[in-house]
Amino acid sequence: MSEVVARIAPGVASFEAEAWDRCAGAGNPFLTHAFLSALEESGSATVGTGWQPVPIAIDGEGGAPAAVMPAYLKSHSQGEYVFDHAWAHAFEQAGGDYYPKLQIAVPFTPVPGRRLLARRPELAPALIGAAEAVVRQNGLSSAHATFIAEEEVGLFEKAGWLIRVDSQFHWSNRGYAGFEDFLADLSSRKRKAIRKERAAALEGLTVEHVTGAAITEAHWDAFWAFYQDTGSRKWGRPYLTRRFFSLLGERMADRVLLIFAREAGRPIAGALNLVGADTLYGRYWGTVAEVPGLHFEICYYQAIEAAIARGLARVEAGAQGAHKLSRGYAPVPTWSAHFIADRNFRGAVADFLARERAAVTHEIAELREMTPFRKSGADA
Repeated sequence: MSEVVARIAPGVASFEAEAWDRCAGAGNPFLTHAFLSALEESGSATVGTGWQPVPIAIDGEGGAPAAVMPAYLKSHSQGEYVFDHAWAHAFEQAGGDYYPKLQIAVPFTPVPGRRLLARRPELAPALIGAAEAVVRQNGLSSAHATFIAEEEVGLFEKAGWLIRVDSQFHWSNRGYAGFEDFLADLSSRKRKAIRKERAAALEGLTVEHVTGAAITEAHWDAFWAFYQDTGSRKWGRPYLTRRFFSLLGERMADRVLLIFAREAGRPIAGALNLVGADTLYGRYWGTVAEVPGLHFEICYYQAIEAAIARGLARVEAGAQGAHKLSRGYAPVPTWSAHFIADRNFRGAVADFLARERAAVTHEIAELREMTPFRKSGADA
């Protein structure tokens, strides 16, 4: 292959939407120009918030990008969901500067997907090389590609990056015609428990699914109140601005599914989902009323119903959460790749990751034995 020249752009918003999306594809809504540019233009992912956009591009004939990579200069490790605070502390204790670092990711979004967005497969390794060059030429400590697609793991490994394994809980559609079909796959005890939990959570409430042109600013106002409540409790301050949600509604409303719980017509809780080619992605949730079980109903059971109705293969309901296991969500591995410039520090991180991978792999295997699905020969 002839010499490849990569460049750093000032942001995803600097690209033509069609040009970016030709590289990213349409299957994963979080990789689209609409989503990533909304993060920038809303003031959510900016220099001021510690997420300076520095997407890397390789241009093809005619100047249009043939490969792109969503990348950010980070001055902290917040909003990443793959925690490296201990690495940063150790590096700085040894006299180094861990920040800024290069983060190859979708900000604030623990959703697996491609990070090497190349129109031609042979350009994917060149993007990895470009990220390494950014680290070396700018004296950065490291680069981190988080929640990479499974098919990209080998590419990063071949380039010498360290691979980290974690897990999430995803629900899989086994060709169900409805929620009751899904329940029929569970043990009798779990089936009864879920029915009881749903009935209790929804007592006196109504549920509303809103998508596309039906989404109004009033819906976003209600959801913003929910999001602020959750954000202030989890992170100290919400990552996203109110403007982001309006831009989301303007640019990709057909891929947004809002699920609200209403009491006497007033929304008291809600969840934001994005619809992909074969996956429903649950992202944010919040409430202004404490109702036992309502979180599970709105975020998990309603998402399952929506995925079945749309013929989607999966529901990905965000990071962590072993409580999802008893509700039909099974553990799956997730991967990240890490380039550490300092050789000695790289060796220490590699040792840690080897031990961590073994522990995570063992945990996933154990959790898979604890799913609520009927075992062969068990009660119907």
